Amino acid sequence: MKQLLQNALITLFVFFSLNIFGQYPTEITVAQDGSGDYTSIQDAVDACKAYPDQNVRVFIKNGVYNEKVLVPACNTHLSFIGESADKTILTYGDYFRKVDRGRNSTFYTYTLKVEADDFHAENISIINSAGPVGQGIALHIQGDRCVFKNCLLLGHQDTLYTEGETSRVHFKECFIEGTTDFIFGAATVLFSNCTINSLSNSYITAASTTKDKLYGYVFKNCKLTASEGVDKVFLGRPWRKYAKTVFLNCELGAHIAPQGWAAWSNASELQTTYYAEYKNSGPGADISQRVDWSIQLSDEEASLYSDDKVLSPILSKPFKFVK
Repeated sequence: MKQLLQNALITLFVFFSLNIFGQYPTEITVAQDGSGDYTSIQDAVDACKAYPDQNVRVFIKNGVYNEKVLVPACNTHLSFIGESADKTILTYGDYFRKVDRGRNSTFYTYTLKVEADDFHAENISIINSAGPVGQGIALHIQGDRCVFKNCLLLGHQDTLYTEGETSRVHFKECFIEGTTDFIFGAATVLFSNCTINSLSNSYITAASTTKDKLYGYVFKNCKLTASEGVDKVFLGRPWRKYAKTVFLNCELGAHIAPQGWAAWSNASELQTTYYAEYKNSGPGADISQRVDWSIQLSDEEASLYSDDKVLSPILSKPFKFVK
């Protein structure tokens, strides 16, 4: 009888231990006034379970969060949901000379860096507040299957860095602003119904798409705008020799240069780049003076740029689209 009682107690202990210690919060609130679980976004990330088997949602109340945030690779299936896009503000002011870590200092200047797969952000401003002082990244993405909806990405040079040869990212209804090469990197990225705002005469994109990759940067139904006085902006220039960037059904403002596209330092790269347009509108969409190494897509070619084709090529795990 005593042995049976001991066994029963052990069984109950194991059962309750698994249920208590196996559980983890999936709804976390960040609020600067102390009304949430944490007052810091990074503290909330650090408290999240590594490699969870269900989504973890971090709700961020309105406020200005002056911090540098890293979402490490172990924090998969994590969401940042802001209370409102223009009042939930994550901001930091690092830039190349301030970081001072040698020739690669740019890549340490981020305000938010996402290394994890399956990250989702919505209704939040991500800002590099350094100003026009050189390279300063607001958002650095390394993970795959990441989604940003109704977010504001604000900076100057190098605002948005999309790293990762196999990474796929979807920006939907976002506002992205900068000066030089303010959207750059090797990832496959779909921009849907976004506003792309240029703060100076320079270049919007600097793709570094890798060889044999089907898609680089794809802009669909986006609006390209500019600050007052800006009148000569190029759609892109190749950071690497196989750069791919395509604008489809976008509204191009008068600030877009008639040539459309520009070379980098090596003219031979123009033989391997892929820069294309399809049925764009607006004063900047006039193709009569476009560079002869850019492409105007046919209807058949444009059909290859459906959302599912762009974001689910070859790879076994499908991209989860937002509605």
